Amino acid sequence: MAKTYTRISADSHLEVPPDRWAVRVDKKYRGLAPQRVTMPNGGDGFVVEGGIYQGGMNLFAGKKPEEFNPIGLKWDEMAGTGGPEQRVKELDADGVEAEVMYPGVGGVRNMCKGIKDDDGYNALTRSYNEWLVEDFCSYAPDRLLGVGCIPERGLEAAMETLEYCGKAGLKTVELNGFPAAKSYPSPEDDRFWAALVEMNMPLTIHVSFAAGSSRGPIFKYPMQPPEHERPADYVERLARYGIRSARNAVQLVMSGVFDRFPSLKVYWAESQLGWLPIYWEQMDHNYERHRHWAERLYGLKPLKRMPSEYIKEHMYWGFFDDPIGIKMRHEIGVDHILWGGDFPHVESDWPNSGKLLDRLFADVPADEAQKMAAGNAASFFHLD
Repeated sequence: MAKTYTRISADSHLEVPPDRWAVRVDKKYRGLAPQRVTMPNGGDGFVVEGGIYQGGMNLFAGKKPEEFNPIGLKWDEMAGTGGPEQRVKELDADGVEAEVMYPGVGGVRNMCKGIKDDDGYNALTRSYNEWLVEDFCSYAPDRLLGVGCIPERGLEAAMETLEYCGKAGLKTVELNGFPAAKSYPSPEDDRFWAALVEMNMPLTIHVSFAAGSSRGPIFKYPMQPPEHERPADYVERLARYGIRSARNAVQLVMSGVFDRFPSLKVYWAESQLGWLPIYWEQMDHNYERHRHWAERLYGLKPLKRMPSEYIKEHMYWGFFDDPIGIKMRHEIGVDHILWGGDFPHVESDWPNSGKLLDRLFADVPADEAQKMAAGNAASFFHLD
């Protein structure tokens, strides 16, 4: 009989010190791995190509705002930075049955983003994913749901990592940029989407693609008018009334990916909800007003459906504390809303997530509250 969950965090973070998972990296690239140092303020820092990284708002959990100080933190003393045994105890303290764990500041995605050597970066990504599977999630695989990191250093690396994550049993993977590592969706990406669908692997994006993924054009149009006759970017215009996740969502829709892969779904973690209805409304309004000149100037074929229809069907949205969004849940779609505690970041209410959800769901029918607090996550990540 399938388990009925009452509380799943669909957005938490692993903030273990990076020198734990980086020890797995091949000897050839060990010099690129983050190295722990003591900062002048007495706290921990991690030296890696591209800068020195410290703790901060990502290590807030369990503190009161009036006592928290993001400077001079020692990682091993903070909530959310321990091993899997500690993590399960932290889940129990918060009344959370399972959590989807994205890499945090201490993960390969943020800590190693400045590494220029693609092979070295990919090797560190492998070490993180292997550590996640073998040394962390294996302790309680039904509760510690690790997110596999797909490197944004080329399609072949992305495909290889996706295959590993599927075989290793991870429940989901996260993209931080388009699979072929371009700043816009491209035909090469279809290999990745096809493999994802064939594997039935849930796809997540944490808030939006990284800023570095947006350098360069945001869309490859079939035609491009001369620069002196070029209006404001069309895809950017369609996204203008949304926040953070909006541009990437429009890029996917306009690329036609959901027509080619109708079973593809995307979960945007930590996106919040309240902005979505006006974003959809204004996106469709802009599409109707501007699609005709965009077809003439850019050679774009019209969509088969309105842009918002694709988003409402294929995309899911995460929130941590969004009373307005909860009030508008029927406009958004109750079945497409997932709560995440964001432990141990500054948005987290750990260990009082129950009080937060009681407040947010005070006027929400029990069946709808259960879906948003756990049921939708269980369905999306194939836990039920």
